[in-house]
Amino acid sequence: MKNKKLIAIYTLFIVCLFAVNCLAASHGTSKPSKVGILLVAFGSSESSAQVSFENIDRNVKKAYPDLLVRWAYTSHIIRKKLAKQGKILDSPEVALSKMMDEGYTHVAVQTLHTIRGAEFDDVSRTVEAFRIMGGFQGIMLGQPLLATQEDMEKTVNAILNNIPEARKKGEAVVLMGHGTHHPSNAFYTALMFQLQLKDPYIFVGTVEGYPEIGFITEELHKRNIKKAYLIPFMSVAGDHAKNDMAGDEEDSWKSVLTKAGIECVPVLKGTAEFDDFVAIWVGHLEEPMSHFK
Repeated sequence: MKNKKLIAIYTLFIVCLFAVNCLAASHGTSKPSKVGILLVAFGSSESSAQVSFENIDRNVKKAYPDLLVRWAYTSHIIRKKLAKQGKILDSPEVALSKMMDEGYTHVAVQTLHTIRGAEFDDVSRTVEAFRIMGGFQGIMLGQPLLATQEDMEKTVNAILNNIPEARKKGEAVVLMGHGTHHPSNAFYTALMFQLQLKDPYIFVGTVEGYPEIGFITEELHKRNIKKAYLIPFMSVAGDHAKNDMAGDEEDSWKSVLTKAGIECVPVLKGTAEFDDFVAIWVGHLEEPMSHFK
C-alpha cells in the first residue's frame, strides 16, 4: 500500500512538471476550443467483460458523435495484465496528460463506478489536480451510477426491467455488489430497501462490505425461498461474478446458498450490458458538458 501511494504521488509530480512545461510553452497564446471525453473504469482483464465496455462506448459516442472518447483504467493490476496481452490502457493521470499534450482544452471525465467510493474519490482528486494546474480551460467530473435519489429511482427501475423472464413467483433475485469500507457502502442497503418496496424478493449483498452473503442467506430462509437468481450489480461480469458469485469454490455465493438448500441460477451479465443502466452514466455526462458550451 505504501509503495502504491508513493507511485501515485510520483506520477502526479511528473504530471505537474509536464503541465508546467505545457503552460510555459503556450503562454500568451489562445487555443481554439477542443473538447474530449475520458471514460474511467476500474477495468477488467476478462475478455467476456469487454461487452459491457463496448456497450458504454457505443452509447457515449451515439450521444456525442463529434467528440473524441478515450478510456482509462484505475486498476494498476488490470493494466499490467492487459499490457502482457499487448493491450495498453492508460491510468487517468496518463490519459489526461496525453489529452493535454494533444491540445484538448476541455475534458469531461466520466466515472463508470457504481458508487462514490474510494476509487471515485481517487479520480476526483486527479481531476482536481489537473484543474489546479490549469492545463485545461475546463475539466469536469461526472457522477457514478448512484449519486442521487433520482439515480436510485432510475436504477431500481433498470433492475426491475431486466429481471430474467424465467423467474417465477416466490423466487428471489440476489444482486452482488462489490462493497467497500467507504461510507458510501450505505447505498447498497438503501438500494435494497427501495427495491423491496416494489418487490420484496429482491436482495442486494456485497463481496467486500455489507450486507454480506450470510445476512442474505438468513433473509432467504425467513421467507422460505427455495430458488434464487444470482446477478452481479457491477458494470462488468468479471472475476467477482465468475468466481465469488458463480464459482464452484465452497465460499462462493452459489456454493453457500446451495448448501443452505437454495437452488441457484447465476446470470453472468454486468449492468453495463443493459442500456437502462448505461443511460444513467451517459446522463451524468450532461452536467460536465453543460459547462463547456
